[in-house]
Amino acid sequence: MKALIDMNNSDLRIMIIDDDPNIGQLIRLYLDKEGYITEYYSDGLSGLAAFKENPPNLVLLDIMLPGMDGWEVCKNIRRLSEIPIIMLTAKGETFDKVLGLELGADDYIVKPFDPKELMARVKAVLRRTKGIQEKDKIISYPNLTVNFTDYTAVFMGKTLDLPPKELELLYFLASNPNKVFTREQLLEQVWGYDFFGDSRTVDVHIKRLREKLASEKNTWSIKTVWGVGYKFEVK
Repeated sequence: MKALIDMNNSDLRIMIIDDDPNIGQLIRLYLDKEGYITEYYSDGLSGLAAFKENPPNLVLLDIMLPGMDGWEVCKNIRRLSEIPIIMLTAKGETFDKVLGLELGADDYIVKPFDPKELMARVKAVLRRTKGIQEKDKIISYPNLTVNFTDYTAVFMGKTLDLPPKELELLYFLASNPNKVFTREQLLEQVWGYDFFGDSRTVDVHIKRLREKLASEKNTWSIKTVWGVGYKFEVK
């Protein structure tokens, strides 16, 4: 991942992909006041094409888009880059929120939203991205290597297909072996202290990690500490 955040807001480009021009204009107005450079696209295909041509520092991505919906745009972006994505959606159900995070989105916000809340989330995601980019560490255990530099995890000799938040969660837990963390602590450390989501998000990510890391040969595992939270247990 390229270093993107050691710069002022005026050096940061944010791409808005939303088919409602009124929402797009409102978001641009607030972002411009904060000093960001903004680009607006009204459909998924043109937004994705512009992303490929010149990737921004962050993408604000609506789900309900003509031509190519936000889910597909998110998946295509994640095949190309780890640049942060905040999903904008009129759907508030837990399933839709979790799906966006599982596809690689860094955060989501449900319409209608308070523009000030959106600005807070933009800043939080950029701060977290900066922290991640400043890391240059590799965690290794028998049959498992997690590389924060290139966002890869190798298990039993094979590279895993992990969305960014799954890898970040695995890296954080593996960096603190045998230490128990509550769901709230994991949300704060991995998603950021001003993440507004449901703590069940952690449970979903843990479940998916366990499925991908299942083996009787492991001398380590992600354990549930009932009534408390989770830990990366090393035997």
